[in-house]
Amino acid sequence: MTPQELASALARILTDIVAARGSEIEVTEQDTQVERPKNREHGDWASNAAMKFAKRIGTNPRELAQEIAERAAGIDGVAKAEIAGPGFINITLDAASAGETARRVVEQGEAYGRGNALVGQHINLEFVSANPTGPLHMGHTRWAALGDSTARVLRAAGAEVTSEYYINDAGAQMNKFGRSVLAAALGEEAPEDAYPGEYIQALGAQVRERIPHLSELAASDREAALEQAQELGYQLQLAEIKDSLERFNVHFDVYFSERTLHARGENGEPSPIEAAIDRLREQGHVFEDDGAIWVRTTDFGDDKDRVFTRGNGVYTYFAADAAYYLSKMDRGFGEKIYLLGADHHGYIGRLTAIAGAAGDNIETDITVLIGQLVNLNGARLSKRAGNIIELDDLLEWLGSDALRYWLARYPADSPLALDGEKVRSRTNDNPVFYVQYAHARTCAVDRNAVAAGVRREDAFAPELLTHETETELLGKLQQYPGIVAGAAELREPHRIARFLEELAAAYHRWYDNCRVIPQGDEPVEDLHRTRLWLNDAAGQVLRNGLDLLGVSAPERL
Repeated sequence: MTPQELASALARILTDIVAARGSEIEVTEQDTQVERPKNREHGDWASNAAMKFAKRIGTNPRELAQEIAERAAGIDGVAKAEIAGPGFINITLDAASAGETARRVVEQGEAYGRGNALVGQHINLEFVSANPTGPLHMGHTRWAALGDSTARVLRAAGAEVTSEYYINDAGAQMNKFGRSVLAAALGEEAPEDAYPGEYIQALGAQVRERIPHLSELAASDREAALEQAQELGYQLQLAEIKDSLERFNVHFDVYFSERTLHARGENGEPSPIEAAIDRLREQGHVFEDDGAIWVRTTDFGDDKDRVFTRGNGVYTYFAADAAYYLSKMDRGFGEKIYLLGADHHGYIGRLTAIAGAAGDNIETDITVLIGQLVNLNGARLSKRAGNIIELDDLLEWLGSDALRYWLARYPADSPLALDGEKVRSRTNDNPVFYVQYAHARTCAVDRNAVAAGVRREDAFAPELLTHETETELLGKLQQYPGIVAGAAELREPHRIARFLEELAAAYHRWYDNCRVIPQGDEPVEDLHRTRLWLNDAAGQVLRNGLDLLGVSAPERL
C-alpha cells in the first residue's frame, strides 16, 4: 500500500463520518495525506486529519481520531491504527502489505513513480536561451541542468511538456557578433566593441575556409560579406551550443528563432511583432503617447508601462517578448514557464504583465523562476573564450553526471558554491557517487544471486520482510511516487535528489543487515528470493530517480 492509497482510503472514511454528522464539508486526499513518523515505534504512517476537521464538524480531535482509527483498522493491509497525543492517527501496515511494494516496483519498472497529477496540462518550459554569440558558460550550466530536470519531472507527473530554447538571433548583439567574425575571417584588427576570445578567431578561420571568396566579396560589397560571415558564424556557434547541451544530456524539443517574429509572411502578411500590437489593442491595454505606442502593463502589477514601438517606428525588446508570448499561446500552451538567470528579476513584472495584457490568467498561465548564480571552486577560465568558464571545459573536468546532479540538488533560488574536487571525488561524501554506488551495489547483488542460484521467479513471500531495515527501505520505496508528484507540482527537481540520497542510505543499511545470498552451505530459501525482489525494487527506483535528473545509473563503479 502506497501513502497515496492510504490517504485515499482515509479520505473515504472521513467523508463518510462527515456526511453522517450532517455536514457538507468536502474531504480530499490532500486533507488526509500521511507522513512517515520520526519515531518508527509510532507505526509506518501518521495522519493529522482529525485535528484538521474536528472543530469544523463540532467534535474534539481525539474523539474524531478514535472514530477514524477504528475504521482504518479495517482497511485491507493495515495491521493496526492507534491514536496518540492531541489526535494523531498512527497506522501500521502488515508485513505482507508493505512487502507487496517490492513486487509492484519491479513489475512496473520504469513506470513506477510516474503518475497523473498533471495530466491535461500542456506546458511550455523555456530555459537557457543564451545568445548565439559565444559558447555556453557556467551560469548557463545551472539553468540547463535545472530546466531539463524540471521538464523530466513534469512529464513524469503526466504533463505534456515542450522544452524550448529561444534563440536571440536578431538585433544589435548579432550585428556586433557578425562584425567580430568578419574581421577575424579577413585577418583585420578587431572592432573596438568586438567579442573577445580565441573562439572568434576560430569561427573566423572556419568562415574563411567555407567562403573562399570572402576577401574579394568584402572588397566589392562589404555589407554582403558581413551578411554571409555573420550568418555562417551564427550557424557554426549555434551548432556548437546544441552539441554542448546534448553532451550535457540536455534536450530541447524546440529551438525558436527570434528572427521569425520579425519576418513578414510570403504574401506580405504582418510579422508576428506587427500583429502583436493589434491583438493587445483588442484587449484594451494599448495607448499612444509622444508618437510612441505603449502597453499599459501597470494594470497587471508592472512597475511602469512599457514601450512597444518608439516614436521612430523601431520595435523594442518588449515587443519581441510580447510577440513571443503570444506565439506560445497560439501553439496551445496553457502554462508558460520561464527559467531565467539571477540578473533577470526585472523580467518577472514585464512577463507577467504581457500575460495579463494578452488575456491570460497571471496566477495560473505564467510562472517565472529565477535561478541564482553558481560558484565552482577550482574552475578555470576558458582558454578559448578568455573571460568565462565554458560548459565544455566543465564537462571535461567533472563529467556530465556529477555536474548535473550537484546543480539539480539545490533549489533554483539558492546561491550555490561548489568545491570542484568534491564534485569529482569518488567517495561516500559525494552524494552523486553515494547514490550511483547504491545502484551499482544492487546490480552486484543481482549478479551474485545468479551465481548462487537465487531466482526471483521461484518465490515471493512479502510477509517475511520483517527486519527493521526492510521496513525502512520499503517505506522509502512507497514514498517515491509522492515525491515525484510533489517535485512536479512545486517545480523543484532538487526534491528528487534529496530523496535518492535518503533511499541510498536506507539501502546501504539494509545491505549491511540482510543477506540475499545464503552463506556457506545454507540452502536458498524464500526469504532470500523475496529479498532479491526488494533489492531489485531499490535498484529500479534509484534508476528511475537518477533518470529524472538526467544522470546515469551505472551497473559497476
